[in-house]
Amino acid sequence: MNTPFRIFLFGLLASVIALRAETPRTIVFFGDSLTAGYGLDDPASESYPALIQQKLDSAHLPWRAVNAGLSGETTSGGLRRVDWILRQRVDIFVLALGGNDGLRGIDPSLSAANLQGIIERVHGKYPSAKIVVAGMQMPPTMGEDYVRAFSAIYPALAERNHAVFIPFLLADVGGRAELNQPDGIHPTAEGAAKVADTVWRALQPLL
Repeated sequence: MNTPFRIFLFGLLASVIALRAETPRTIVFFGDSLTAGYGLDDPASESYPALIQQKLDSAHLPWRAVNAGLSGETTSGGLRRVDWILRQRVDIFVLALGGNDGLRGIDPSLSAANLQGIIERVHGKYPSAKIVVAGMQMPPTMGEDYVRAFSAIYPALAERNHAVFIPFLLADVGGRAELNQPDGIHPTAEGAAKVADTVWRALQPLL
């Protein structure tokens, strides 16, 4: 191989690498009203996925955050909806569903099967996508046995799928009146900022 041609190939390779580095990759936040930003004045800027986008931009990282949260969504609804979401490229998939299942007293084994089905759909289309599982917890009023069975879904799901695990999406927010709206369930803007910090810590090693 002569020197000019070698230089040309090296230059071409460098251009391809640079182009790939600049092409934004995608994080999909797949959840319910907690992800959608229910009750916030401006979910487009105050929901935790929007705040993650701000952190990405501040760090000059070529990532795009997609808020695929839907208020009222259950794991069954998520399983039906996920194929539509997967029409776009997914590099990181943050699974934050199940809270509505728990509040409705749905059998945890059904919720677990639906969540597993969602992950399998993601990996079926994007085998290299990284999965982040955000755990949920139920209030004691649901009964000790149910609370324990429900909470166990998430670590088992993360272990089975070699996923990054967030033990509780609402860590340092759930149960704190000053960080929640009057319904006691959905975070205020300040609460959403804390949720974003929790999720950001889990995402950073993947970026």
